[in-house]
Amino acid sequence: MKKTLLSAAAGAALALGAFGVNGASAAEVTLRMHTFIPPVANPAKHFLAPWAKKIGKASGGRIQVKPFWAMALGGKAPQLIDQVKDGVVDVAWTLPGFTAGRMPRAEVFELPFVHRDAISTTLAMQDFKDKHLQNEMKDFHVLIMHAHAGVMFMTKKPVLKIEDLKGMTLRGHNRIGVWFLQALGTAGIATPLGRIPSMLSKNVIQGSMLPFEIAPAVKMHELTSHFSTLSGDQPRMATAVFTFMMNKNSYAKLPPDLKKVIDDNSGRNIARSIGQTWENIEIPGEKVMRSKSKNKFHVINPAESKRIKDAAKGVYKRWFGVVGKVGVDGPALLADALAMIAKHAK
Repeated sequence: MKKTLLSAAAGAALALGAFGVNGASAAEVTLRMHTFIPPVANPAKHFLAPWAKKIGKASGGRIQVKPFWAMALGGKAPQLIDQVKDGVVDVAWTLPGFTAGRMPRAEVFELPFVHRDAISTTLAMQDFKDKHLQNEMKDFHVLIMHAHAGVMFMTKKPVLKIEDLKGMTLRGHNRIGVWFLQALGTAGIATPLGRIPSMLSKNVIQGSMLPFEIAPAVKMHELTSHFSTLSGDQPRMATAVFTFMMNKNSYAKLPPDLKKVIDDNSGRNIARSIGQTWENIEIPGEKVMRSKSKNKFHVINPAESKRIKDAAKGVYKRWFGVVGKVGVDGPALLADALAMIAKHAK
């Protein structure tokens, strides 16, 4: 009798494991989602984790998106793009800029002062992808390309004019960010986000170009004291291109109804809401930066802002030359990107 009861209990446990305590069937598909940011970072809390939950709900529990944060599945951030391409993971959120020149056409949105806001730039990226990025994206199923709200100077000492940057070493968010810093007469280096705190602590760098939303994750409120934006209608200096991509085979293997769940939560269907999300998550990020009384917030005056924008023209010329060597018509892409952003601008 005891053996029979134990067998029945074991069977019940297996049933609960298979179907869940609420009677819902176990997931048919598990998608491993890998990224470099920790779960406490604003993009994780406000986009990636909610997206994963939404896919689960919309699929009736048939798809489970399982997040792996802070490179938990191994490798380094620049390898994410190949991890999703090769099927090591099913989904990855990353930046092509981690691997300079990997997607040269997409870099046009990272040029200084092309970007206006996260909404118009993200919407423009959907148009641009369809027109110009078919070859660069051929190895991926693209879920969304998007932008953040834009970078500013976050430094140990105040930056109110170009000369204030002299003698500093700042972290740029990608190769174009580094070129921009160099054009301003300061040393720029590209390094992974996670290395910023230790480099600031050791004074290897004296600041970085970042948006507010990611700044708490790398302790900018504690390790820097000055936050500088520009005057005028483009207070932020540039943005970064993010790619949220799925392995092509992982997508292809889904039945049509589950593909529709993914499609309904991808591309143009979510572009505006993603842009708005990145505008919104600046608010809690800025609140953390302002939580320290030592921190000062500056708006660079119009004359100095113009000098910074004029210096950026050299970055355009440099990028045209570099991408021209791989057959990319930089001026034409820039004109298209600007027109697409203008179409979607507020």
